[in-house]
Amino acid sequence: MSRYTGPRRKILRALGIDLPGLSRHTIEGNPNPPGQHGYQKANRKRSEFGLQLMEKQKLRYNYGVSEKQLRRIVEDAKRQRGATGDRIVALLERRLDNLVFRAGFAPTIPAARQMISHGHILLNGRRVTIPSIRVRAGDVFGPTEGGKKLDLLQATLKEPALERPDWIAFDATVQSARLSFLPEGVDAAPFPLDVHRIVEYYATRI
Repeated sequence: MSRYTGPRRKILRALGIDLPGLSRHTIEGNPNPPGQHGYQKANRKRSEFGLQLMEKQKLRYNYGVSEKQLRRIVEDAKRQRGATGDRIVALLERRLDNLVFRAGFAPTIPAARQMISHGHILLNGRRVTIPSIRVRAGDVFGPTEGGKKLDLLQATLKEPALERPDWIAFDATVQSARLSFLPEGVDAAPFPLDVHRIVEYYATRI
């Protein structure tokens, strides 16, 4: 399954949750699932598989990864020490496109991915164009000199979508950020998440 490029608010309503990485829009005022019978869908009891699928989709859509990419991340998390669910979230949070977003350089992860792909982001002083790069503790990232002039970047710095997490140290004087330490646990995700159901979903699929 490829990366989703359709209406973003429709996904928020279908999952019944705000996903800040996907969109700055919220479901406030219209929380029911899309479609003519959205109200009935909202009150319908989900099966355990349906609940597992919904939690998995939260990750996919918020972080903007394909099913193939997410499966690979789950496999990596299983090979590492610690709870698999916590490691999945930590690996997703370490993606460069997510960190550009969480640092306040872009309003959403899709916008951050576009900045990186167009060569507007530096990682440790070098221009990079791969959004999925896994950033390590101590790495420094931020916009190029040309990237600093982007209206979207400047507007987002003035009004970031989220408060910067503790693991990102931001230097306003040079408009750069550093991954001070690696994010840990499910609490690193900027939205409610049941990682146990995600682990259960992939238990028989990987």
